[in-house]
Order: sequence, then C-alpha cells, then structure tokens
Amino acid sequence: MPDAPTAPRVSPRVHRPGIRRRVPWATLAVISVGGMVGALARYGIAASFPHRPGEFAWATFCVNTAGCLLIGVLMVVITEVRQAHRLLRPFLGVGVLGGFTTFSTYVVDVQTALHAHAPRIALLYLAATPVAAIAAVFTGVRLTRAAARLAARRRQDAVPLEGRP
Repeated sequence: MPDAPTAPRVSPRVHRPGIRRRVPWATLAVISVGGMVGALARYGIAASFPHRPGEFAWATFCVNTAGCLLIGVLMVVITEVRQAHRLLRPFLGVGVLGGFTTFSTYVVDVQTALHAHAPRIALLYLAATPVAAIAAVFTGVRLTRAAARLAARRRQDAVPLEGRP
C-alpha cells in the first residue's frame, strides 16, 4: 500500500487567513514622522525657489538629486560603516528622504512644461532627472566608501606602534 500523500510544507511567511501578524507600530511611526520632516523640507525649498510653467523646475531637480545622493550615503553608512538602530533606516531612508524626494512632482513638472508649449524643457527635464538621480546615488556610495576607508586608515595610523601586531 503506497504512503498517503503528505500536506505540502507551508512557509511561515505565507499569509494565512485568520492568523494575525504583529503590526510594526514603531516602524510606521518613524516613517510617518520622517516623511513629514522630509516633505516639509521639500516644500520649503520649492516655495523658496518657485518656477513658472514652461521653465526648468530647478528646485525639484535639485531636491531629487540631493535626496538621491543622501540615500547613497545613508545606505553605505548603515550597511557597511556602522551598525545602526533598527529604526534609523526606515526613519531616514523611507521617511525623511522618501518624503524629501518627489518623483511624482517631477512627472507633473514635465506635464506642465508640455502644456506650456515648452517641449524642449520637458524633454530635457524628463531625461536629466533620472540620469542625475542615478549618478547622485552612485556618487554618494562612492564618496562615502572612500571617506570610510580614509577614516579607517587614519584610525589605524593613530594606533601606537607597540599596539600593532
């Protein structure tokens, strides 16, 4: 007589109706507070440097580029340089920098330029923003890694000779 088929193994991560998961309230709270901080900072910059329809949206472009640079810095610092508190990444990365950067406004700015009969500005902005954003992340990662290596060398050089192996 053949063996009876066994039930397939189900991963504990698979959603099963009726089983409640713990809500990560602390994580959601720090993301919310960080998002508010980032969005207010972005609003302040946009209000300080407005643009007319059909003009290049420099404030949004610079905010997105700077935010992406800082995301590159943050990811290296918290994954390669030092151990971070478990809420730091959601607060700064998802919250502050997620609220600060605004790729939805970027798309609206492109559409606004098109409606203002400025297709060259729209195309330039459409192409330049993702290129600048990716270059900024790459630059942030590279510069932070270089700074971390330099700091490690300086710490090593500061150790007295008798303390070295």
